[in-house]
Amino acid sequence: MFETSMIKFEGKHILITGASSGIGAGIAREFASRHANLYLTGRNKERLLEVCEECMSAGAASARAYIVDMASEGSITGFSASFDAPALDVLVLNAGISQRSTAFETDPSVDRAIMETDFFGPVRLTKEFSGLIKAQEHCSIAVTTSISGLFGFPLRSAYCAAKHALFGFFESLELENENIRVTFLIPGRVNTPISKSALDGKGERHGVMDAGQANGISVEKCARKAVRAIARGRHRKLIGGIELIMVYIKKWFPGLFFKIAGRVKAT
Repeated sequence: MFETSMIKFEGKHILITGASSGIGAGIAREFASRHANLYLTGRNKERLLEVCEECMSAGAASARAYIVDMASEGSITGFSASFDAPALDVLVLNAGISQRSTAFETDPSVDRAIMETDFFGPVRLTKEFSGLIKAQEHCSIAVTTSISGLFGFPLRSAYCAAKHALFGFFESLELENENIRVTFLIPGRVNTPISKSALDGKGERHGVMDAGQANGISVEKCARKAVRAIARGRHRKLIGGIELIMVYIKKWFPGLFFKIAGRVKAT
């Protein structure tokens, strides 16, 4: 049975996807301050190496960079074949891409692209590392979802679908494996560049820093809350500001939710 006492991360082996920027980079730096061994993946080699340097300066026991495209089966299998860590104590599935287009104007190929990165990529990687995970007495898996994974939201149909799907898969995985504790990190608005790289209906980059994103909480605050939640073995952790009230409105007042959700500024 998974121990629920506070986890200490010093010397632990921690793999973080999507660590070249935003929440992933922040979580990497937070684990670094706790003297963990870090294995960081991303697509931007230059930025990923910079994050590794930042982590070493912050106190990481070690930090290694791997170029991995979470939408590519070959990239993930190649990475798993070359991964030579002696253990995997914590897996943080953070990589993802957002959306800025209505459901009807989004080409099906874009729906698939978002699902590949945000759902099938994390699932595929977890299965690739199943041997290492099952060999651990205790393994923590943190999954970065979104409050958009708890309800629908305008201009996010495929993104919401992928984030919803993560809950179903990883809750099932935890129930099937006594040595695994899954922590769902559920951010609202965090000041990251995710809106800039979000896809429009044709698969082009949105390229704009949305006002809501710019006014979100800092990456550092988000990362501190995320790592504390993982350390405490929390099943779910909402992270954000006033926008989190929508989660409670949807749960307790669904009629009110549908009256106001479409009026919330989506960009």
